[in-house]
Amino acid sequence: MQLADPKAPPATEEPADLVLHAEDAGLTGSQLRLPIHVNARGIALGIIATVAFLFAVQSAQKFLVPLLLGIFIAYTLNPLVRFLERWHIPRAIGATLVTAAILAGMALTLQRVQGEFLNIVDELPAITHKVTKLITSAGDGQPSTIQQMQAAASEIEQATANAGDPRRTLGRKPGPPLGAGSIRVMDWVLAGSMGLATVLSQATMVVFLVFFLLLAGDTFKRKLVKLTGPSLSRKKVTLHILDDINSSIQNYMFMLLVTNALLALLMWVALRAIGLENAGAWAIVAGLMHIMPYFGPLLITIATGLVAFLQFESLRMVVLVAGASLGIATLVGTVVTTWMTGKIAKMNPAAVFVSLLFWGWLWGVWGLLLGVPVVVILKVVAERVEGMEVLAELLGE
Repeated sequence: MQLADPKAPPATEEPADLVLHAEDAGLTGSQLRLPIHVNARGIALGIIATVAFLFAVQSAQKFLVPLLLGIFIAYTLNPLVRFLERWHIPRAIGATLVTAAILAGMALTLQRVQGEFLNIVDELPAITHKVTKLITSAGDGQPSTIQQMQAAASEIEQATANAGDPRRTLGRKPGPPLGAGSIRVMDWVLAGSMGLATVLSQATMVVFLVFFLLLAGDTFKRKLVKLTGPSLSRKKVTLHILDDINSSIQNYMFMLLVTNALLALLMWVALRAIGLENAGAWAIVAGLMHIMPYFGPLLITIATGLVAFLQFESLRMVVLVAGASLGIATLVGTVVTTWMTGKIAKMNPAAVFVSLLFWGWLWGVWGLLLGVPVVVILKVVAERVEGMEVLAELLGE
C-alpha cells in the first residue's frame, strides 16, 4: 500500500462528453466485451480474508465499540482543550475541566428530567394493564385474535413435544399450554440488571478513554507520522490524512450535537403543546434515538404514537402526536442533517445508507451510531492511498 502525493496530478481525467449508453456509441454484439482476466486464487484468498476480518470485527464488538466511541468523542472535545491552552491553561487541567464539565452537564440534565422518567416507570403497571385489556378484549364475547394465535402456538408446541412418542398423544385430553403461568419475572429483572451493569461499565471505560486521549493531545498523531518512514513526502501525505480525518470527525460530531439538540427542543415544544405527559423525557429520548440515521426517527414515531394512544385513547391524537414526531424528524433529519452531512463528508447518499445497513447488521444499534464516522474515515484514507481508488469512487459523490 502506497501513499499518494497530494500535489501529484490525477492519472486520468473524465471527458466532458462521456458516453453513458452503449447504443449512443454504436456498440453492439461482440464489441460489448471487456478483456477481463480473473485471478481465481487471489479472489478466493480475498474472500477468505474478508470473512475472517468480519468475524474478528464482530467478535471484538465489546472492545471496538467503546474504543471508537471514545476516539470520536475525544476528537470532538479536543478543540475545547486547545482553546483553554491558548489561555495558558495546561492540557492536564484543561482536559480535566472539559471532562468534568461534560459529566456535570449530563448529570444536571438528567436531574431536571428525573421526575418525568420516574413517572414513566411508575405508570408501567397501569400501562401494562391497559395494554392487556386492549389486547385480550373482544366485543362479541369471542376470543380475540391474539388469544387465538396463542392457542394455535400452544397446540403447535404441544404437538412438537409429543412428535417423537405417539403413545403420549393417545387418549390425552387437551390441557393447558406448556409453561403456562410460568412467566419468570426474575429472569427479566436479572437480564435487565446485567444489561445495565454492562452499559455502566462501558460508559465508565469511554469516559476514562476520552480523558486520557484529551490528555495525550497530538502524541499519537506524531507517532503515526513518525512510523510512516523517513520519506518527507510520505510524512506529508500521512499528515494530510490525519488532518482530514480530524476535521471530518469534528465537523460530523458537531453536526450530530446541533441537530439532535434542535430535534429534542422542537419535540419538547410540540409534545408539550399537544399535552402529552412527560414531554421532556420523550424529547430527550427522541434526541438520543436520532443519533441512528433513518431508523431512530421511525422508532421514536412508533413509541410516541403508542404513548399517545395509551394516554388519550383517541385515534386523532395518535395521528397528531405521531405526525408531529415524524414531521420534526423529517425536517431536521432530511433537510438539516442531510445537507450538513453532504457538506461535511461529500459522500454518496446511497453508499451511506448501504454502509448503515452493513454496520447495523454487524454491530446492531452501535453500528448505526458509528457507521457513518467509520465510513468517513475510510473515504478520507481511500482518497489518499494508492490502490484504494475504487473505494473512494464508490463512496464519493
